[in-house]
Amino acid sequence: MSNLKKVLRAREVTSFLFLAALFVIVGLINPKFFSVSSISACFNSSVVYTLVAVGMAFAIFVGEIDVSVGSTLGFVATVVGSLLRDGANWIFAFTMGLIIGAIVGLINGWGVAVMKVPSLIFTLGTNGILRGMMYIYAGGAWVENLPKDFKDFSSVTMIGQFTVYYCCAVLLVVSIHLLLTRTRRGRYFIAVGDNASGATLVGIPATRTKVTAYVICGLMSALAGIIFCSRIGFVTSTSGSGYDMKAVAACVLGGISLTGGVGTVIGAAIGAVIMASISYLLVFMGFSSNYDNAITGVILITIVVADALMQHRTAEKNRRARLAARTSVAEEVKGGVRL
Repeated sequence: MSNLKKVLRAREVTSFLFLAALFVIVGLINPKFFSVSSISACFNSSVVYTLVAVGMAFAIFVGEIDVSVGSTLGFVATVVGSLLRDGANWIFAFTMGLIIGAIVGLINGWGVAVMKVPSLIFTLGTNGILRGMMYIYAGGAWVENLPKDFKDFSSVTMIGQFTVYYCCAVLLVVSIHLLLTRTRRGRYFIAVGDNASGATLVGIPATRTKVTAYVICGLMSALAGIIFCSRIGFVTSTSGSGYDMKAVAACVLGGISLTGGVGTVIGAAIGAVIMASISYLLVFMGFSSNYDNAITGVILITIVVADALMQHRTAEKNRRARLAARTSVAEEVKGGVRL
């Protein structure tokens, strides 16, 4: 019974139950949603969100944020798409994309962890630079006429109606989760986000951990850009816009605290499915997908406020517990003096 309570209290379990409830509600409104193709489409369409959200999770784990993930995605998609269009082989194009993502992450990590620039400000600057580079690299034009086999690969299924991309994304998320929870270095990220100064005192390299978190974030955004390029089939000068907010929302929905040190990448992946499904579910409910951004904003504000209230409640509960303990000790000492 105690183990069951512990599982139910896990934040990612709450997120999964919310996702299941959302699917049930939409299915009751429109029974056509209750089909394998419709439900699998929600998961398949979330693969790009999942990768970006997992990358964002690393930045949030260490108590920071990265608002350049969308522009990293867009710039990598532009470069990879252009290379493939011009006849480059897949391995070379993908390697170049991942190198770009790693370099962007390294620059962000250096600015935030080493130079101590606020993460929101530094990554916002990076976002602007990458947007400009996207426009310059492509000359303001769309990147089109990508190889047909590259575009068709996005629809290849692996298990049932789940695509190869989504199955590989799930495998990657599970692997990362195990590394974060079962290895000593993996637990550094949560430790630094929980208390960077305390982590340093016990020998954890806080600065290096933050830089590593940003490099991983850049790599995940780059990988998302490659898959985005394959799934959409073209890249515009605004590709990737809005993914920053959706990635943060997915992390928060998945139970990751914006203050750092709390959450799992599995929660981020579940939150990504919710974010990716919103526009799809709106269609089944008879609403326009134009409400997507508005609903995303409402969900983000609601969850953040709820998380802040929960943290305040926990802090107040701990404060009262410490006060009660001190009062009890004082009374015992006072009683001993009287004796």
